[in-house]
Amino acid sequence: MKPSSPPLLLHRPFLLFSLLIFPGFLFPLVQSSYHDYSDALSKSILFFEGQRSGFLPQNQRIGWRANSGLSDGWMYNTDLVGGYYDAGDNVKFGFPMAFTTTMLAWSVIEFGDLMPPNELRNAQVAIRWATDYLLKTVSQPNRIFVQVGDPNIDHSCWERPEDMDTARTVYAVDAPNPASDVAGETAAALAASSMAFRSVDPGYAETLLRNAVQAFKFADNFRGAYSDNANIRDGACPFYCDFSGYQEVLEGNMYTLQSYKASADSFMCTLIPDSSSSHIEYTPGGLIYKPGGSNLQHATTISFLLLVYANYLERTSQTVNCGNVMVAPMTLRTQAKKQVNYILGDNPMGLSYMVGYSNYFPQRIHHRGSSLPSVKDHPGFIACKEGSIYFNSTNPNPNVLVGAIVGGPGEDDAYGDDRADFRKSEPTTYINAPFVGVLAYFAANPNLS
Repeated sequence: MKPSSPPLLLHRPFLLFSLLIFPGFLFPLVQSSYHDYSDALSKSILFFEGQRSGFLPQNQRIGWRANSGLSDGWMYNTDLVGGYYDAGDNVKFGFPMAFTTTMLAWSVIEFGDLMPPNELRNAQVAIRWATDYLLKTVSQPNRIFVQVGDPNIDHSCWERPEDMDTARTVYAVDAPNPASDVAGETAAALAASSMAFRSVDPGYAETLLRNAVQAFKFADNFRGAYSDNANIRDGACPFYCDFSGYQEVLEGNMYTLQSYKASADSFMCTLIPDSSSSHIEYTPGGLIYKPGGSNLQHATTISFLLLVYANYLERTSQTVNCGNVMVAPMTLRTQAKKQVNYILGDNPMGLSYMVGYSNYFPQRIHHRGSSLPSVKDHPGFIACKEGSIYFNSTNPNPNVLVGAIVGGPGEDDAYGDDRADFRKSEPTTYINAPFVGVLAYFAANPNLS
């Protein structure tokens, strides 16, 4: 993972937490072709198996991966094995992992009943791989583990996670030092996951909820960003810093449902090109675009929000008043589908930005495990700098990370398939996570027009 703009919702953990614990685009694209949303859904979930850290199970489906990070946590004499690598590196960042988990769980909560039973199970397995780890991060009183791995050292190497011999530095925040952002997003992740597991494993769901409450108390009692701590800052920044977002969300418990509704309506109006309050930037081909890298995180997350809010509006027979235009649920769904189809290939490049979907997709993604030969094909150790030859190679990656969604094209819709251009070619868990719910919806409603 290299510096990029943080995931869209990382600055609103408590808004998500509150909603979960207290539940209550008009651009011409390349001519639309048929999309197999069910196939894309399966692959979007499979991707997470390629990001696993820890002991891999016998039913691991991405066979070129193997065990890694088996001593994580030794610095604190604690078990921090497991979880996910956030992107193409070998670091476990707690902030984006918690956000990823929140979005995976929310996908199951909102759209799980639309998923085929086997894919619902796969999604639940993906969630639990994260929550089992997150429970470890909040297992000690008045302490939260926020990261494993020194990103600056890790990023100086190009090596497989199975080989990594870089420092597995553990970053922890002890009370009364602040970690409102990470603790808050962890609370959201555990709370959302408790809802996702309530019907299938009520005991585990109760454990998740109990720990969510404790994580929230840490966030609320010790206010401030985790990157404000001197021992954390160099490891978290510039990768996943929170400069101010925690402040507004900590005050979220003072908001009424009406004010949440008004805020959500206002946000939806910014996404409608015909609305007088529209201010979202689009590429010429119609993709939502925000400068900073890993742009498809915005497209997948906004598509998810469009579909979720469309469902809310439909259930309550409401529309959104955007001043000069009234927006119905179908309008929001149509906007989301255009983003989805763009990602899957209806774009000026004619390229699927999901690896392994269709016959034309990125071949040289910025991902260590994918670009280096697997331990099965090359069992010998590949040291830190020895991997550079593979990083600099113009050959396609030898291991296909099926389902990975890369950062995406630039503001001109161009994509060069360059491994070194991490802003465009690096996949992340938080790009994929909201897309799971989005694809579940369109797999069940493929003919929406």
